[in-house]
Amino acid sequence: MDKQGRGLAETVWTRLDRKAGAITELTIRQLRHRLSTWVVLAVGTLLLMSLLAMFIAGVRGGWEPIDNDGDSHDWDQDGYPAGQEFKYGSDPYDGFSFPGSGFFVQEGSFEWGSVGLYSGNHTWRYATGIFTYTWLDDSQIGGEEIIEVGSLKSCPEGELFEDFWIDWGDGCRMDVNRIAVHEASFVGNGTFRVQEGFYAEWGHFEDTFYVEPEPASNYIDEDDIDWTGDPNGINGFDDDGDCLRIGWPEDTEPDFWWGWDARHQPDRNGNGIPCDVAWISDSSGNIIQINPDDNVDEDPSEESLAYEDAHRAFIIGTGKIAFVMILGIFLPLFLSLGLVRDETENGTLHYLLSKPIHRGEFITYRILGYLIISGGFVLIMSLLMGLVTASLGPGDSIFRLNDMILWFGIAFATILALAAYGAIFNTLGLLSSRYGVYIALVIGVYEFVMAVLTLGGATLIPVLSVSHWTLQLIDSIVLIVWPNTIEMHLIATAFDLPSGIRAFWNPPVHTLGTDNPFISGLISVVVLLLITTMMILFGQAQFKRREIM
Repeated sequence: MDKQGRGLAETVWTRLDRKAGAITELTIRQLRHRLSTWVVLAVGTLLLMSLLAMFIAGVRGGWEPIDNDGDSHDWDQDGYPAGQEFKYGSDPYDGFSFPGSGFFVQEGSFEWGSVGLYSGNHTWRYATGIFTYTWLDDSQIGGEEIIEVGSLKSCPEGELFEDFWIDWGDGCRMDVNRIAVHEASFVGNGTFRVQEGFYAEWGHFEDTFYVEPEPASNYIDEDDIDWTGDPNGINGFDDDGDCLRIGWPEDTEPDFWWGWDARHQPDRNGNGIPCDVAWISDSSGNIIQINPDDNVDEDPSEESLAYEDAHRAFIIGTGKIAFVMILGIFLPLFLSLGLVRDETENGTLHYLLSKPIHRGEFITYRILGYLIISGGFVLIMSLLMGLVTASLGPGDSIFRLNDMILWFGIAFATILALAAYGAIFNTLGLLSSRYGVYIALVIGVYEFVMAVLTLGGATLIPVLSVSHWTLQLIDSIVLIVWPNTIEMHLIATAFDLPSGIRAFWNPPVHTLGTDNPFISGLISVVVLLLITTMMILFGQAQFKRREIM
Protein backbone atom coordinates (compact mmCIF):
# COMPACT_ATOMS: atom_id res chain seq x y z
CA MET A 1 0.00 0.00 0.00
CA ASP A 2 1.45 3.45 -0.92
CA LYS A 3 1.77 6.38 1.46
CA GLN A 4 -1.49 7.97 0.31
CA GLY A 5 -3.38 4.74 0.77
CA ARG A 6 -2.05 4.27 4.27
CA GLY A 7 -3.10 7.83 5.05
CA LEU A 8 -6.65 7.17 3.93
CA ALA A 9 -6.75 3.94 5.92
CA GLU A 10 -5.58 5.65 9.10
CA THR A 11 -8.77 7.66 9.55
CA VAL A 12 -10.38 8.58 12.86
CA TRP A 13 -13.00 5.86 12.33
CA THR A 14 -10.31 3.20 11.90
CA ARG A 15 -8.59 4.26 15.10
CA LEU A 16 -11.95 4.41 16.86
CA ASP A 17 -12.76 0.90 15.65
CA ARG A 18 -9.43 -0.42 16.91
CA LYS A 19 -9.98 1.03 20.36
CA ALA A 20 -13.55 -0.25 20.47
CA GLY A 21 -12.41 -3.72 19.47
CA ALA A 22 -9.60 -3.75 22.01
CA ILE A 23 -11.70 -2.69 25.01
CA THR A 24 -14.64 -4.84 23.95
CA GLU A 25 -12.40 -7.88 23.50
CA LEU A 26 -10.78 -7.23 26.88
CA THR A 27 -14.21 -7.03 28.54
CA ILE A 28 -15.35 -10.27 26.93
CA ARG A 29 -12.14 -12.02 27.99
CA GLN A 30 -12.47 -10.79 31.58
CA LEU A 31 -16.12 -11.80 31.89
CA ARG A 32 -15.38 -15.15 30.30
CA HIS A 33 -12.75 -15.95 32.92
CA ARG A 34 -14.88 -14.96 35.91
CA LEU A 35 -16.41 -17.76 37.93
CA SER A 36 -19.45 -15.58 38.71
CA THR A 37 -20.22 -15.26 34.99
CA TRP A 38 -20.37 -19.02 34.49
CA VAL A 39 -22.38 -19.52 37.68
CA VAL A 40 -25.02 -16.98 36.60
CA LEU A 41 -25.21 -18.40 33.07
CA ALA A 42 -25.41 -21.96 34.42
CA VAL A 43 -28.26 -21.04 36.77
CA GLY A 44 -30.08 -19.32 33.90
CA THR A 45 -29.59 -22.35 31.66
CA LEU A 46 -30.84 -24.70 34.39
CA LEU A 47 -33.95 -22.54 34.87
CA LEU A 48 -34.80 -22.52 31.17
CA MET A 49 -34.07 -26.22 30.74
CA SER A 50 -36.41 -26.98 33.65
CA LEU A 51 -39.18 -24.97 32.01
CA LEU A 52 -38.51 -26.69 28.71
CA ALA A 53 -38.72 -30.11 30.38
CA MET A 54 -42.08 -29.14 31.87
CA PHE A 55 -43.30 -28.09 28.43
CA ILE A 56 -42.20 -31.38 26.84
CA ALA A 57 -43.79 -33.39 29.65
CA GLY A 58 -47.05 -31.49 29.18
CA VAL A 59 -47.07 -32.15 25.44
CA ARG A 60 -46.40 -35.85 25.94
CA GLY A 61 -49.08 -36.12 28.59
CA GLY A 62 -51.73 -34.85 26.21
CA TRP A 63 -54.61 -32.58 27.05
CA GLU A 64 -57.42 -33.92 29.20
CA PRO A 65 -60.90 -32.48 28.51
CA ILE A 66 -62.16 -30.10 31.17
CA ASP A 67 -65.76 -29.59 32.24
CA ASN A 68 -65.68 -25.80 32.04
CA ASP A 69 -69.27 -25.26 33.20
CA GLY A 70 -69.19 -27.91 35.95
CA ASP A 71 -72.36 -29.75 34.92
CA SER A 72 -70.69 -33.17 34.68
CA HIS A 73 -70.06 -33.29 38.43
CA ASP A 74 -72.26 -35.29 40.76
CA TRP A 75 -72.11 -32.85 43.64
CA ASP A 76 -74.56 -34.72 45.89
CA GLN A 77 -73.36 -38.22 44.95
CA ASP A 78 -76.82 -39.45 43.98
CA GLY A 79 -75.59 -40.96 40.69
CA TYR A 80 -76.84 -38.15 38.41
CA PRO A 81 -74.60 -35.43 36.93
CA ALA A 82 -75.63 -31.85 37.63
CA GLY A 83 -76.55 -31.20 33.99
CA GLN A 84 -79.12 -34.00 34.06
CA GLU A 85 -80.50 -32.73 37.35
CA PHE A 86 -80.96 -29.27 35.86
CA LYS A 87 -83.04 -30.82 33.07
CA TYR A 88 -85.46 -32.41 35.53
CA GLY A 89 -85.54 -29.53 38.00
CA SER A 90 -83.98 -31.53 40.81
CA ASP A 91 -81.48 -30.10 43.27
CA PRO A 92 -77.90 -31.01 42.28
CA TYR A 93 -76.80 -30.45 45.89
CA ASP A 94 -79.40 -32.66 47.57
CA GLY A 95 -78.94 -36.42 47.40
CA PHE A 96 -82.68 -36.98 47.95
CA SER A 97 -83.62 -34.78 45.01
CA PHE A 98 -82.74 -36.35 41.68
CA PRO A 99 -84.34 -36.99 38.26
CA GLY A 100 -87.46 -39.08 38.85
CA SER A 101 -87.48 -38.57 42.61
CA GLY A 102 -90.78 -36.74 42.28
CA PHE A 103 -91.94 -33.81 44.38
CA PHE A 104 -91.59 -33.57 48.11
CA VAL A 105 -94.88 -33.14 49.92
CA GLN A 106 -94.37 -31.69 53.38
CA GLU A 107 -96.64 -33.21 56.03
CA GLY A 108 -95.35 -31.26 58.96
CA SER A 109 -92.42 -29.54 60.62
CA PHE A 110 -91.13 -28.31 63.93
CA GLU A 111 -91.20 -24.60 64.51
CA TRP A 112 -87.78 -22.96 64.34
CA GLY A 113 -86.13 -23.05 67.74
CA SER A 114 -88.75 -25.33 69.30
CA VAL A 115 -88.23 -28.61 71.16
CA GLY A 116 -90.50 -31.55 70.42
CA LEU A 117 -91.00 -35.14 69.34
CA TYR A 118 -92.65 -36.64 66.28
CA SER A 119 -93.01 -40.28 65.25
CA GLY A 120 -93.74 -41.94 61.94
CA ASN A 121 -92.38 -43.45 58.72
CA HIS A 122 -91.30 -40.45 56.64
CA THR A 123 -88.67 -38.73 54.63
CA TRP A 124 -87.02 -36.36 57.12
CA ARG A 125 -85.33 -33.22 55.74
CA TYR A 126 -83.11 -30.43 57.07
CA ALA A 127 -83.23 -32.29 60.35
CA THR A 128 -81.06 -31.48 63.35
CA GLY A 129 -81.54 -33.61 66.43
CA ILE A 130 -81.73 -37.25 67.55
CA PHE A 131 -83.63 -40.01 65.72
CA THR A 132 -84.58 -43.25 67.47
CA TYR A 133 -85.65 -45.67 64.77
CA THR A 134 -87.18 -49.08 64.18
CA TRP A 135 -86.22 -48.89 60.48
CA LEU A 136 -83.73 -46.70 58.65
CA ASP A 137 -82.62 -46.60 55.02
CA ASP A 138 -79.17 -48.19 55.16
CA SER A 139 -78.03 -46.64 51.87
CA GLN A 140 -78.05 -42.94 52.46
CA ILE A 141 -78.19 -40.10 54.92
CA GLY A 142 -76.88 -36.55 54.62
CA GLY A 143 -77.35 -33.03 53.34
CA GLU A 144 -75.35 -32.01 50.26
CA GLU A 145 -73.50 -35.32 50.10
CA ILE A 146 -74.86 -38.81 50.67
CA ILE A 147 -73.35 -40.62 53.65
CA GLU A 148 -73.78 -44.35 54.22
CA VAL A 149 -75.50 -45.05 57.50
CA GLY A 150 -73.20 -47.96 58.15
CA SER A 151 -70.16 -45.69 57.99
CA LEU A 152 -71.39 -43.34 60.70
CA LYS A 153 -68.93 -43.08 63.56
CA SER A 154 -69.91 -43.31 67.21
CA CYS A 155 -70.80 -40.01 68.84
CA PRO A 156 -68.60 -38.71 71.65
CA GLU A 157 -70.04 -38.83 75.12
CA GLY A 158 -72.17 -35.91 76.27
CA GLU A 159 -74.90 -33.67 74.88
CA LEU A 160 -75.19 -32.74 71.20
CA PHE A 161 -73.82 -29.24 70.48
CA GLU A 162 -72.84 -28.85 74.10
CA ASP A 163 -70.16 -31.50 74.55
CA PHE A 164 -69.59 -32.32 70.87
CA TRP A 165 -70.40 -30.94 67.42
CA ILE A 166 -71.44 -32.52 64.11
CA ASP A 167 -70.53 -31.11 60.71
CA TRP A 168 -73.28 -29.77 58.51
CA GLY A 169 -75.01 -32.58 56.61
CA ASP A 170 -73.38 -35.26 58.75
CA GLY A 171 -74.35 -37.54 61.60
CA CYS A 172 -73.04 -39.97 64.20
CA ARG A 173 -74.31 -43.12 65.92
CA MET A 174 -75.35 -42.70 69.57
CA ASP A 175 -76.64 -46.25 70.12
CA VAL A 176 -77.62 -49.37 68.22
CA ASN A 177 -80.83 -47.79 66.86
CA ARG A 178 -80.26 -44.09 67.57
CA ILE A 179 -78.40 -41.46 65.56
CA ALA A 180 -77.67 -37.75 65.90
CA VAL A 181 -77.81 -35.60 62.75
CA HIS A 182 -77.12 -32.00 61.77
CA GLU A 183 -79.00 -30.47 58.80
CA ALA A 184 -79.37 -33.94 57.29
CA SER A 185 -81.97 -35.74 55.18
CA PHE A 186 -82.86 -39.42 55.48
CA VAL A 187 -85.71 -41.94 55.24
CA GLY A 188 -86.83 -43.97 58.24
CA ASN A 189 -89.51 -45.00 60.70
CA GLY A 190 -89.11 -43.87 64.28
CA THR A 191 -89.25 -40.92 66.63
CA PHE A 192 -87.36 -37.69 65.99
CA ARG A 193 -86.47 -35.20 68.73
CA VAL A 194 -85.49 -31.84 67.29
CA GLN A 195 -82.53 -30.08 68.86
CA GLU A 196 -83.42 -26.84 70.63
CA GLY A 197 -82.79 -23.86 68.35
CA PHE A 198 -82.88 -25.93 65.15
CA TYR A 199 -85.39 -27.29 62.63
CA ALA A 200 -86.70 -30.43 60.93
CA GLU A 201 -89.53 -31.31 58.57
CA TRP A 202 -91.11 -34.55 57.42
CA GLY A 203 -93.17 -35.71 54.46
CA HIS A 204 -93.01 -37.96 51.40
CA PHE A 205 -92.24 -37.85 47.67
CA GLU A 206 -94.97 -38.19 45.03
CA ASP A 207 -94.94 -38.89 41.28
CA THR A 208 -91.68 -40.76 41.42
CA PHE A 209 -90.39 -42.54 38.31
CA TYR A 210 -87.13 -44.03 37.14
CA VAL A 211 -84.67 -42.08 35.02
CA GLU A 212 -81.55 -43.72 33.65
CA PRO A 213 -78.46 -41.84 34.92
CA GLU A 214 -76.45 -40.34 32.08
CA PRO A 215 -72.66 -40.75 32.00
CA ALA A 216 -70.71 -37.72 33.12
CA SER A 217 -68.85 -37.69 29.79
CA ASN A 218 -72.05 -36.44 28.12
CA TYR A 219 -71.50 -33.12 29.86
CA ILE A 220 -67.84 -32.54 29.00
CA ASP A 221 -66.85 -30.52 25.91
CA GLU A 222 -70.52 -30.19 25.02
CA ASP A 223 -70.84 -26.56 23.91
CA ASP A 224 -67.94 -25.41 21.73
CA ILE A 225 -67.11 -21.84 20.69
CA ASP A 226 -69.04 -21.17 17.48
CA TRP A 227 -67.13 -18.32 15.84
CA THR A 228 -67.54 -17.89 12.09
CA GLY A 229 -65.02 -15.06 11.72
CA ASP A 230 -67.81 -12.69 10.68
CA PRO A 231 -69.06 -10.47 13.53
CA ASN A 232 -72.24 -9.75 11.55
CA GLY A 233 -73.04 -13.42 11.07
CA ILE A 234 -74.78 -15.83 13.42
CA ASN A 235 -72.25 -16.62 16.11
CA GLY A 236 -72.86 -18.74 19.15
CA PHE A 237 -75.08 -21.82 19.23
CA ASP A 238 -76.55 -23.57 22.24
CA ASP A 239 -75.03 -26.96 21.34
CA ASP A 240 -76.09 -28.72 24.54
CA GLY A 241 -79.55 -27.14 24.73
CA ASP A 242 -79.27 -25.84 28.28
CA CYS A 243 -80.22 -22.31 27.18
CA LEU A 244 -83.01 -23.14 24.71
CA ARG A 245 -83.97 -26.08 26.98
CA ILE A 246 -83.96 -28.45 24.00
CA GLY A 247 -85.02 -31.98 24.98
CA TRP A 248 -85.93 -30.96 28.52
CA PRO A 249 -89.08 -32.44 30.13
CA GLU A 250 -92.08 -30.13 29.87
CA ASP A 251 -93.36 -28.23 32.89
CA THR A 252 -90.25 -29.00 34.87
CA GLU A 253 -90.03 -26.79 37.92
CA PRO A 254 -87.04 -26.74 40.28
CA ASP A 255 -87.96 -28.25 43.64
CA PHE A 256 -85.35 -26.40 45.67
CA TRP A 257 -85.51 -23.03 47.33
CA TRP A 258 -82.69 -21.16 45.60
CA GLY A 259 -84.45 -21.38 42.22
CA TRP A 260 -81.70 -21.34 39.60
CA ASP A 261 -84.39 -21.15 36.89
CA ALA A 262 -85.42 -17.65 37.98
CA ARG A 263 -81.96 -16.34 37.07
CA HIS A 264 -81.94 -17.89 33.59
CA GLN A 265 -81.88 -15.15 30.92
CA PRO A 266 -81.94 -16.55 27.36
CA ASP A 267 -81.42 -13.02 25.96
CA ARG A 268 -79.01 -11.52 28.45
CA ASN A 269 -77.14 -9.56 25.75
CA GLY A 270 -80.41 -7.87 24.70
CA ASN A 271 -80.00 -8.23 20.94
CA GLY A 272 -83.42 -9.79 20.45
CA ILE A 273 -82.02 -13.22 19.58
CA PRO A 274 -82.43 -15.87 22.28
CA CYS A 275 -79.46 -18.03 23.19
CA ASP A 276 -76.74 -16.54 20.99
CA VAL A 277 -73.44 -14.71 21.35
CA ALA A 278 -72.98 -11.12 20.17
CA TRP A 279 -69.48 -10.49 18.75
CA ILE A 280 -68.92 -6.73 18.51
CA SER A 281 -66.23 -5.36 16.21
CA ASP A 282 -64.78 -1.92 15.51
CA SER A 283 -64.71 -0.14 12.16
CA SER A 284 -61.63 -2.13 11.15
CA GLY A 285 -63.32 -5.47 11.79
CA ASN A 286 -61.38 -6.21 15.00
CA ILE A 287 -63.34 -7.91 17.78
CA ILE A 288 -63.55 -5.58 20.78
CA GLN A 289 -66.27 -7.21 22.91
CA ILE A 290 -68.15 -10.51 23.30
CA ASN A 291 -71.57 -10.64 24.99
CA PRO A 292 -72.95 -14.20 25.41
CA ASP A 293 -76.40 -15.24 26.56
CA ASP A 294 -76.68 -17.59 29.52
CA ASN A 295 -75.27 -21.10 29.00
CA VAL A 296 -74.17 -20.54 25.39
CA ASP A 297 -70.67 -21.59 24.28
CA GLU A 298 -69.70 -22.22 27.89
CA ASP A 299 -67.94 -25.59 27.58
CA PRO A 300 -65.63 -25.62 24.53
CA SER A 301 -63.31 -28.42 23.51
CA GLU A 302 -59.85 -28.16 25.05
CA GLU A 303 -58.28 -29.42 21.83
CA SER A 304 -59.61 -26.49 19.83
CA LEU A 305 -59.01 -23.65 22.28
CA ALA A 306 -57.29 -24.39 25.58
CA TYR A 307 -54.33 -26.25 24.04
CA GLU A 308 -53.44 -23.26 21.87
CA ASP A 309 -54.07 -20.94 24.82
CA ALA A 310 -51.74 -22.95 27.06
CA HIS A 311 -49.05 -23.08 24.36
CA ARG A 312 -49.07 -19.34 23.86
CA ALA A 313 -49.24 -18.74 27.61
CA PHE A 314 -46.10 -20.84 28.11
CA ILE A 315 -44.15 -18.81 25.56
CA ILE A 316 -45.41 -15.45 26.83
CA GLY A 317 -44.99 -16.39 30.49
CA THR A 318 -41.48 -17.78 29.96
CA GLY A 319 -40.50 -14.74 27.92
CA LYS A 320 -41.77 -12.29 30.51
CA ILE A 321 -40.84 -14.02 33.76
CA ALA A 322 -37.79 -16.14 32.93
CA PHE A 323 -36.16 -13.90 30.32
CA VAL A 324 -37.14 -10.36 31.34
CA MET A 325 -37.90 -10.51 35.06
CA ILE A 326 -35.15 -12.99 36.03
CA LEU A 327 -32.39 -13.04 33.39
CA GLY A 328 -33.00 -9.44 32.37
CA ILE A 329 -32.47 -8.18 35.92
CA PHE A 330 -29.99 -10.61 37.46
CA LEU A 331 -27.55 -10.94 34.55
CA PRO A 332 -26.79 -7.17 34.63
CA LEU A 333 -26.70 -7.21 38.41
CA PHE A 334 -23.86 -9.74 38.42
CA LEU A 335 -22.07 -8.85 35.18
CA SER A 336 -22.31 -5.08 34.71
CA LEU A 337 -22.08 -3.62 38.20
CA GLY A 338 -18.30 -3.91 38.31
CA LEU A 339 -17.42 -3.14 34.68
CA VAL A 340 -15.47 -0.04 35.74
CA ARG A 341 -15.47 -0.39 39.51
CA ASP A 342 -13.51 -3.65 39.45
CA GLU A 343 -10.79 -2.10 37.26
CA THR A 344 -10.41 0.66 39.85
CA GLU A 345 -10.14 -1.79 42.73
CA ASN A 346 -7.70 -4.02 40.80
CA GLY A 347 -5.46 -1.08 39.91
CA THR A 348 -5.68 -1.72 36.15
CA LEU A 349 -7.85 1.27 35.27
CA HIS A 350 -4.91 3.71 35.39
CA TYR A 351 -2.99 1.53 32.92
CA LEU A 352 -5.95 1.23 30.53
CA LEU A 353 -6.65 4.96 30.53
CA SER A 354 -2.98 5.78 29.90
CA LYS A 355 -3.66 4.68 26.33
CA PRO A 356 -5.26 7.14 23.87
CA ILE A 357 -8.79 6.18 24.98
CA HIS A 358 -11.42 8.72 25.94
CA ARG A 359 -13.10 7.97 29.26
CA GLY A 360 -16.56 8.17 27.75
CA GLU A 361 -15.59 5.71 25.04
CA PHE A 362 -14.17 3.35 27.65
CA ILE A 363 -17.58 3.02 29.39
CA THR A 364 -19.40 2.49 26.09
CA TYR A 365 -17.03 -0.25 24.98
CA ARG A 366 -17.17 -1.99 28.37
CA ILE A 367 -20.98 -2.12 28.19
CA LEU A 368 -20.73 -3.36 24.60
CA GLY A 369 -18.54 -6.26 25.70
CA TYR A 370 -20.95 -7.13 28.50
CA LEU A 371 -23.86 -7.05 26.02
CA ILE A 372 -22.09 -9.46 23.68
CA ILE A 373 -21.76 -12.01 26.51
CA SER A 374 -25.23 -11.59 28.04
CA GLY A 375 -27.07 -10.90 24.78
CA GLY A 376 -25.41 -13.85 23.06
CA PHE A 377 -26.57 -16.10 25.88
CA VAL A 378 -30.14 -14.81 25.57
CA LEU A 379 -30.12 -15.32 21.79
CA ILE A 380 -28.89 -18.91 22.11
CA MET A 381 -31.47 -19.75 24.78
CA SER A 382 -34.32 -18.16 22.83
CA LEU A 383 -33.27 -20.09 19.71
CA LEU A 384 -33.30 -23.36 21.65
CA MET A 385 -36.67 -22.63 23.26
CA GLY A 386 -38.09 -21.64 19.89
CA LEU A 387 -36.95 -24.79 18.12
CA VAL A 388 -38.57 -27.02 20.74
CA THR A 389 -41.90 -25.15 21.10
CA ALA A 390 -42.24 -24.62 17.33
CA SER A 391 -41.73 -28.33 16.70
CA LEU A 392 -44.04 -29.66 19.43
CA GLY A 393 -46.76 -27.00 19.47
CA PRO A 394 -50.41 -27.62 18.53
CA GLY A 395 -51.74 -27.30 15.00
CA ASP A 396 -51.51 -29.08 11.69
CA SER A 397 -48.20 -27.57 10.59
CA ILE A 398 -44.96 -29.46 11.20
CA PHE A 399 -43.12 -26.34 12.34
CA ARG A 400 -44.74 -23.21 13.81
CA LEU A 401 -42.65 -20.44 12.24
CA ASN A 402 -44.48 -17.73 14.19
CA ASP A 403 -43.16 -19.25 17.42
CA MET A 404 -39.59 -18.64 16.26
CA ILE A 405 -40.40 -15.06 15.29
CA LEU A 406 -41.91 -14.43 18.70
CA TRP A 407 -38.92 -15.96 20.52
CA PHE A 408 -36.54 -13.68 18.60
CA GLY A 409 -38.82 -10.78 19.53
CA ILE A 410 -38.55 -11.81 23.19
CA ALA A 411 -34.76 -12.00 22.82
CA PHE A 412 -34.71 -8.52 21.27
CA ALA A 413 -36.78 -7.07 24.14
CA THR A 414 -34.60 -8.82 26.73
CA ILE A 415 -31.39 -7.49 25.14
CA LEU A 416 -32.80 -3.95 25.30
CA ALA A 417 -33.52 -4.56 28.99
CA LEU A 418 -29.99 -5.91 29.48
CA ALA A 419 -28.58 -2.74 27.92
CA ALA A 420 -30.72 -0.46 30.11
CA TYR A 421 -30.04 -2.35 33.34
CA GLY A 422 -26.35 -2.70 32.42
CA ALA A 423 -26.04 1.06 32.01
CA ILE A 424 -27.92 1.69 35.26
CA PHE A 425 -25.95 -0.78 37.38
CA ASN A 426 -22.61 0.24 35.87
CA THR A 427 -23.36 3.88 36.74
CA LEU A 428 -24.26 2.86 40.30
CA GLY A 429 -20.86 1.15 40.57
CA LEU A 430 -19.22 4.41 39.46
CA LEU A 431 -21.20 6.53 41.92
CA SER A 432 -20.33 4.44 44.95
CA SER A 433 -17.97 1.49 45.02
CA ARG A 434 -19.03 0.72 48.59
CA TYR A 435 -22.82 1.15 48.50
CA GLY A 436 -23.50 0.75 44.79
CA VAL A 437 -24.24 -2.96 45.09
CA TYR A 438 -26.85 -2.35 47.81
CA ILE A 439 -28.54 0.36 45.78
CA ALA A 440 -28.51 -1.96 42.77
CA LEU A 441 -30.22 -4.69 44.80
CA VAL A 442 -32.93 -2.24 45.86
CA ILE A 443 -33.46 -1.19 42.25
CA GLY A 444 -33.56 -4.85 41.19
CA VAL A 445 -36.33 -5.56 43.71
CA TYR A 446 -38.17 -2.40 42.62
CA GLU A 447 -38.00 -3.43 38.97
CA PHE A 448 -39.27 -6.92 39.82
CA VAL A 449 -42.24 -5.46 41.74
CA MET A 450 -43.02 -3.09 38.86
CA ALA A 451 -42.95 -6.06 36.49
CA VAL A 452 -45.45 -7.93 38.68
CA LEU A 453 -47.73 -4.88 38.71
CA THR A 454 -47.48 -4.67 34.92
CA LEU A 455 -48.43 -8.36 34.63
CA GLY A 456 -51.45 -7.57 36.78
CA GLY A 457 -52.59 -4.88 34.35
CA ALA A 458 -51.32 -1.74 36.11
CA THR A 459 -50.32 1.00 33.66
CA LEU A 460 -49.69 4.19 35.66
CA ILE A 461 -47.15 3.52 38.42
CA PRO A 462 -44.97 0.98 36.53
CA VAL A 463 -44.17 3.43 33.68
CA LEU A 464 -41.25 4.61 35.81
CA SER A 465 -39.44 1.32 35.31
CA VAL A 466 -37.47 -0.51 32.65
CA SER A 467 -39.43 -3.73 33.22
CA HIS A 468 -42.75 -2.09 32.34
CA TRP A 469 -41.58 -0.95 28.91
CA THR A 470 -39.89 -4.27 28.22
CA LEU A 471 -43.04 -6.23 29.04
CA GLN A 472 -45.08 -3.73 27.03
CA LEU A 473 -42.77 -4.41 24.08
CA ILE A 474 -43.37 -8.17 24.40
CA ASP A 475 -47.14 -7.60 24.55
CA SER A 476 -46.86 -5.60 21.33
CA ILE A 477 -44.74 -8.26 19.61
CA VAL A 478 -47.24 -10.97 20.63
CA LEU A 479 -50.08 -9.06 19.01
CA ILE A 480 -48.03 -8.43 15.86
CA VAL A 481 -47.08 -12.11 15.50
CA TRP A 482 -50.43 -13.54 16.68
CA PRO A 483 -53.13 -10.96 15.76
CA ASN A 484 -55.95 -13.20 17.07
CA THR A 485 -54.50 -13.25 20.60
CA ILE A 486 -56.81 -10.43 21.61
CA GLU A 487 -59.78 -12.51 20.44
CA MET A 488 -58.61 -15.45 22.55
CA HIS A 489 -58.22 -13.07 25.47
CA LEU A 490 -61.78 -11.79 25.00
CA ILE A 491 -63.17 -15.35 24.61
CA ALA A 492 -61.62 -16.45 27.90
CA THR A 493 -62.99 -13.36 29.65
CA ALA A 494 -66.49 -13.55 28.16
CA PHE A 495 -67.04 -17.25 28.89
CA ASP A 496 -65.01 -17.33 32.12
CA LEU A 497 -62.69 -20.01 30.77
CA PRO A 498 -59.35 -20.94 32.37
CA SER A 499 -56.69 -19.05 30.42
CA GLY A 500 -52.97 -18.59 30.76
CA ILE A 501 -53.10 -15.77 28.21
CA ARG A 502 -55.23 -13.73 30.62
CA ALA A 503 -52.61 -14.31 33.32
CA PHE A 504 -49.54 -13.35 31.28
CA TRP A 505 -50.69 -11.05 28.49
CA ASN A 506 -52.45 -7.70 28.35
CA PRO A 507 -53.30 -5.66 25.25
CA PRO A 508 -50.66 -2.92 24.84
CA VAL A 509 -51.86 0.41 26.22
CA HIS A 510 -49.27 2.95 25.03
CA THR A 511 -50.59 3.20 21.48
CA LEU A 512 -51.41 6.94 21.38
CA GLY A 513 -55.07 6.02 21.03
CA THR A 514 -54.56 3.97 17.86
CA ASP A 515 -54.68 0.43 19.34
CA ASN A 516 -51.83 -0.31 16.95
CA PRO A 517 -49.23 -2.72 18.41
CA PHE A 518 -46.56 -1.32 16.08
CA ILE A 519 -46.97 2.11 17.71
CA SER A 520 -46.71 0.72 21.25
CA GLY A 521 -43.73 -1.43 20.26
CA LEU A 522 -41.92 1.54 18.71
CA ILE A 523 -42.60 3.71 21.76
CA SER A 524 -41.25 0.98 24.06
CA VAL A 525 -38.06 0.62 22.00
CA VAL A 526 -37.49 4.40 22.00
CA VAL A 527 -38.02 4.64 25.78
CA LEU A 528 -35.63 1.74 26.50
CA LEU A 529 -32.94 3.18 24.20
CA LEU A 530 -33.44 6.61 25.77
CA ILE A 531 -32.99 5.20 29.28
CA THR A 532 -29.83 3.36 28.18
CA THR A 533 -28.35 6.43 26.49
CA MET A 534 -29.13 8.75 29.41
CA MET A 535 -27.57 6.38 31.94
CA ILE A 536 -24.44 5.93 29.79
CA LEU A 537 -24.07 9.72 29.44
CA PHE A 538 -24.63 10.18 33.16
CA GLY A 539 -22.03 7.53 33.93
CA GLN A 540 -19.57 9.14 31.51
CA ALA A 541 -20.07 12.52 33.20
CA GLN A 542 -19.32 11.00 36.59
CA PHE A 543 -16.32 9.10 35.26
CA LYS A 544 -14.77 12.17 33.62
CA ARG A 545 -14.68 14.01 36.95
CA ARG A 546 -13.21 11.09 38.86
CA GLU A 547 -9.55 11.16 39.80
CA ILE A 548 -7.85 7.89 38.91
CA MET A 549 -5.44 6.77 41.61
